Amino acid sequence: MTKNLTKINQFIDKSIGEWKSIRSTHTLAFQEFENSTSKIRIKHINSNNKKVIKIFKNHKLSVNLESIAISIKWQAISDWEDEDMSEGDETIMIFLPKDENSGIVLRNKGYTESFISSSNYFVDEQNNLHIKTIYKSKVSEERIFFLSPHIRSRFSTIRNLENNSLIQTSHTSEIRNLASLKD
Repeated sequence: MTKNLTKINQFIDKSIGEWKSIRSTHTLAFQEFENSTSKIRIKHINSNNKKVIKIFKNHKLSVNLESIAISIKWQAISDWEDEDMSEGDETIMIFLPKDENSGIVLRNKGYTESFISSSNYFVDEQNNLHIKTIYKSKVSEERIFFLSPHIRSRFSTIRNLENNSLIQTSHTSEIRNLASLKD
């Protein structure tokens, strides 16, 4: 008997909302680590949104109405330098399913390198979302899963594409802001 897999649209629906993120990043080559906290807002966006249309054009694709588009906005505070630094940004992700559990993700900017990118994704038997992106010089792999309906965990690694050496790892715990569900 096989376990029912979570479909990508179900995984994304569970992720919609406002989250407080606590992240630890380890840069192995320099033996440094960074801790940061963020406020993250994940929401659905329509396929005919200007930003979504622009991403399809940048990838030289026609707008796909079967796609699932989300906006992820964040405001982060990091302890990287002597003084806490604050920064914010937004990423648009468009999921193009091949089947219920796998497909391609188009982005307006990458996780590792800040230019348009595409990734492969799949949801495994334990309902973990895996996203793998190959850049010019690096490979980013991310695994996201729910520990409970309101707690997510993310692990990511960045490797050098040339020699497969591990450059960076990070772990993030995300706790849903329950008050945001009332909005």
